[in-house]
Amino acid sequence: MGEIHHHDDEDEYLRSELALLQFSDANFKSPLSPTLFIHIHDEPTTNSGSESDSLSSESEQVQHPKDEWLPITESRNGNAYYAVFHILNSNIGFQALMLPVAFATLGWAWGSVCLTIAFIWQLYTIFLLIELHESASRKRHSRYLFLAMSAFGERLGKLAALFPVMYLSGGTCVTLIITGGGTMKQLFKILCENDNGVQTCSAHSLSGVEWFLVFTCAAILIAQLPNLNSIATVSLVGAVIAISYCTLFWSLSVKKGRPMGVSYSTTLVSQESSVVKISDIMNAIGIIVLAFRGHNVVLEIQGTLPSNFKETSKEPMRRGVTVSYILIATCLFPLAIIGFWAYGNQIPDRGLLTAFTQFHKQQVTKFSMGALYVLVILHCLCSFQVYAMPVFDNLELRYTILKNQKCPRWLRTCLRLIFGGITFFIAVTFPFLPSLAALLGGITLVPVTYAYPCFMWLAIKKPRAKGVVWCFNLVLGCLGMLLSVLLVAAAIRTLADKGLHANFFKP
Repeated sequence: MGEIHHHDDEDEYLRSELALLQFSDANFKSPLSPTLFIHIHDEPTTNSGSESDSLSSESEQVQHPKDEWLPITESRNGNAYYAVFHILNSNIGFQALMLPVAFATLGWAWGSVCLTIAFIWQLYTIFLLIELHESASRKRHSRYLFLAMSAFGERLGKLAALFPVMYLSGGTCVTLIITGGGTMKQLFKILCENDNGVQTCSAHSLSGVEWFLVFTCAAILIAQLPNLNSIATVSLVGAVIAISYCTLFWSLSVKKGRPMGVSYSTTLVSQESSVVKISDIMNAIGIIVLAFRGHNVVLEIQGTLPSNFKETSKEPMRRGVTVSYILIATCLFPLAIIGFWAYGNQIPDRGLLTAFTQFHKQQVTKFSMGALYVLVILHCLCSFQVYAMPVFDNLELRYTILKNQKCPRWLRTCLRLIFGGITFFIAVTFPFLPSLAALLGGITLVPVTYAYPCFMWLAIKKPRAKGVVWCFNLVLGCLGMLLSVLLVAAAIRTLADKGLHANFFKP
């Protein structure tokens, strides 16, 4: 009896390990794919066969693509350092350069309060996601969409999270093409034109479409790296660059001094209508909450970390997030506070990137200005890789479901080239997409970052009803959804008032 019981435990361990390490997210189908099913028998067996026989038997019962076939979970040998690189690369973005614009509306006190609350709020939800990555049933949720489907049910999960997650991956790549290609154009202008706009070098300036194409080709070339873990070096470069240009922007703003006539009175003073004031306040809050991003790839990053029954992926991911957000805070808070100190309410609507050129063009050499633009371009290229990976993963998931085999290398390359072509076409067609950032961000980023993690925690962990934890997460989730609605309403009102420069096919 003791020998049979020993083998029972051994077989149960193998079944659980198989479900944990190889077949996570297997209960659900891709939103673009036929149904995925996994069936692992729970009945203990009394056979005394070898471990390999037991493992083989379990493998035969699983009818779905293995995690090691897909780009996100193909390699699970990451570590806390890699997590830091990916988080910094994906979370710090050019949106942070807009923070002083929010302070110009909210002022010192309320701007600092809102920035602090947003920072703590999204840091709390990111720790919720880390906890939810590995469920009590030892199944790993390495994709945000599948976690939503696990929490809310397949239909409601898709309805709530499919568009936000897809936009925050593919849409962010489009925005990076627009930003990176546009910055390349500005870089050429700085280096090859004098103050009067006369070209001083023999090089021919490319059109906006051509600059977009140059950026896209460079991004897709780097994107041929096979999986998320393999781009750790790219993320390291992106993280160093992001911290560098954030530090350079606020430190150079201090060094070069404030322009004449800087005032710190809020821009609300000039507004007479209460509706306009409320709209401006919500737009400023939107700038702050949208400066924090990357929740849609947190589970994917954690999915690259190893996990077993002694050490799960939670602890190294917690360390990685803690270190990352200390560095993120040292970047974003000085950008916001010192940026507002340097330019006050004279800060242009497009943030520090425009302000620095506008106010310090005569004080800074072309080389220094060019270096700042190069850093922004390189960071856009590096961030593109992290945000594109969930799209690559979903495309390959569809193939592996249909063919029940790993996506061949030539097809993987073709899929990524096709994705590059599609994002390039969208960027050229809608070069004004960044002007819709507040509207689209309110619909997508705010729920994904500030609301859904709280609701998913309640649905999966099931804390005591009406207890402190239950009430706190419920209230926080509802506030996140309310914030989303208010930001969308404010963005629509602003677009209706100021209009939209819809320059289709004219980047």
